Amino acid sequence: MRIERFEDIIAWQKAKGITVQIYSLFENSKDFGFKDQIQRASVSVMNNIAEGFERKGNKEFAYFLYIAKGSCGEVRSMLILAKELNKISEKDFEKLFIQTEEISKIITGLIRSL
Repeated sequence: MRIERFEDIIAWQKAKGITVQIYSLFENSKDFGFKDQIQRASVSVMNNIAEGFERKGNKEFAYFLYIAKGSCGEVRSMLILAKELNKISEKDFEKLFIQTEEISKIITGLIRSL
């Protein structure tokens, strides 16, 4: 099956879902630096998948997928910090951490398929 739109890419769909969850979770946070960083990192995952796909070349797409994968790692790192600083619950941490690991694996598979 050929993907026609970036919105059909499962990694993008899941990254968008995590971005919405992170925006909601940190909506009332007064730690603006932390909040901005984790939100920007999560947006970076979905936007780099979209931007790479729109470039219409496998080499460029792979380049942007690597950036998205890096941003996914940044989100995981920020989640660990958020948990240790008691900014999020253990339950929220575990749910989001597992989802970011899954997205990272999907992105790796997508890179390999190119």
